[in-house]
Amino acid sequence: MTDSDTHHPIFDLSADIARTLGHAHRLILLNHIAEGEKAVERLTELTGLGVANTSQHLQHLKRAGLVQTRRDGKRVLYRLASGPIEMVLAALRSVAEHNNAQLRDLIEGGSASSSDRLEKISREELLRRMREDSIVLLDVRPVDEFAAGRLPGAINIPVEELEPRLAELPRDKLVVAYCGGARCVLSADALAILHAHGWVARRLEHGFPDWLDAGLDVEDGHHSCA
Repeated sequence: MTDSDTHHPIFDLSADIARTLGHAHRLILLNHIAEGEKAVERLTELTGLGVANTSQHLQHLKRAGLVQTRRDGKRVLYRLASGPIEMVLAALRSVAEHNNAQLRDLIEGGSASSSDRLEKISREELLRRMREDSIVLLDVRPVDEFAAGRLPGAINIPVEELEPRLAELPRDKLVVAYCGGARCVLSADALAILHAHGWVARRLEHGFPDWLDAGLDVEDGHHSCA
């Protein structure tokens, strides 16, 4: 029996869906949509992603048949497509919780004994360390969000590019990773990668939105601003 005899188109379709689901942002979006029909603007608020980035991921999900849309006036609302998608999401979470202690700690809220891979740094301590020039700020959000605004002096390496670009980070300073807010897990993913390769790293508690809400200085694509 040859490979062509045993190959079935369902495997190609399954692989296409798996590739679409193989991005943390899309899984986060699907989990929010599973809670109820939502517009792009609301999903942007919930995820901390930019509007363009959110829309792009939603289009991937729609092409894969995982979400459906309807118009409500000028708004486009997204909902899960009919079928066992919620069961797929639940199964993915179950496997991840079983195999990945880091993700399990995040979902369950962590504890005082959690691995230092999940260790957070407060806004106040970060400000002190910035004045001492004893850290490297690592923004692991997508490039468009970084360009729109970031912490002063931060460098941008999106988390999916981090491992092959680790050489861009010094080893003689604490690396502080941050992303798009309390619900964002990208900075925790970055810590797992950094610690696995021997870097000393922590992640900013609450992330970039909390920094903005505190009225602290940020940089945009051209200059620093308050």
